[in-house]
Amino acid sequence: MNAGLSMRFETLAVHAGGERDETGAIAPPLYFSTNYEHNPDGEPPRDFLYIRFDNPMQRRLESALALLDGGETSLVFASGAAAAAAYLQSLQPGSHILFCDDLFYGYRDIVPDFLPRWNIDWSYVDMTDLDAVRAEMRPNTRAVWTESPTNPLMRIYDLAGLAELAHEKDAQLLVDGTFATPALLKPLLLGADVTLHSTTKYIGGHSDVLGGALVFRRQSEQVSRIRQVRKLLGGVAAPFSSWLVLRGLRTLAARMRVHSTNALIVASFLESHRQVNEVFYPGLTSNSGHPLAKQQMSDFGGMLSFRVQGGRERAIEVASRVRLFINAGSLGGPESLIHHAVSFMHSPGNTPDDLLRLSVGLEHPADLMDDLKQALG
Repeated sequence: MNAGLSMRFETLAVHAGGERDETGAIAPPLYFSTNYEHNPDGEPPRDFLYIRFDNPMQRRLESALALLDGGETSLVFASGAAAAAAYLQSLQPGSHILFCDDLFYGYRDIVPDFLPRWNIDWSYVDMTDLDAVRAEMRPNTRAVWTESPTNPLMRIYDLAGLAELAHEKDAQLLVDGTFATPALLKPLLLGADVTLHSTTKYIGGHSDVLGGALVFRRQSEQVSRIRQVRKLLGGVAAPFSSWLVLRGLRTLAARMRVHSTNALIVASFLESHRQVNEVFYPGLTSNSGHPLAKQQMSDFGGMLSFRVQGGRERAIEVASRVRLFINAGSLGGPESLIHHAVSFMHSPGNTPDDLLRLSVGLEHPADLMDDLKQALG
């Protein structure tokens, strides 16, 4: 890629990590090798020694993600959970973490099981209220951990405001950007220190790869600690997984446009349906987070949730009646998914039991609305 050119996101996404090697191949080459030749004294003549330490495909993906998210460096992992755990393990014992109260339930399960073992304290707070965040900060708070939009209530937080509060207390702001991706939101440019991605989702984009990433606004000693955690504990991404995620990046901008367009159409339909009590989607002007989302994001994404009239059993009944939507718990692929969130949560937090989450795919929106219409009755 020509470093002298100033390029927009769509162009960068197509070309980042796709630099030609000596063969001139347009598609990035894939190296499966687990180990690499070294000199008799153990020094690597070509940068690489062993797949768990570093590998060519991982390096390409990391440079691409850092470029697209506006960071100085990034680290990729075997999964989003592995990325999250490595970050947590880089914090000093005795630290405190402040989590948003609508935290992804997979990470909420990590907290009580593992943070006490690492001597890390935590608390939850409604991060729509900056005064409440300020009041909850402690002298030993080292990280403010948030999502925007959140999973599954689609809350939007003032990331610049949260970054300012965190930095006042010498803490970092980590933003889980999985739902928005760097195509729609760049937390690092709003003051965040770290962006977390489950690259399994929209960045991979095809429901066929597992991966995670941390992108850092600045290179630091903490980055080195997290890299060491990955190296020693083995959360490294496999080369083929990195290759698939990099392939997904090349179409990310185009896919996110369609996901966003379709989701807004579906959300507007659901908002007017008599069997729906409430729709959570930041693209709706009726949503309380819409003004802030419009300010922070270039579009509103493919995820939404809604509450079904009639409670939990009625919500499950609606999920059982869909024909085009697939009952599945992940997100971000070309196919549309429906998910009764509470059924999969060990700790539901503040998630209503009548809530259904949708990952709106790339199908024609009229077909998606027809399916929901017949399912809702």
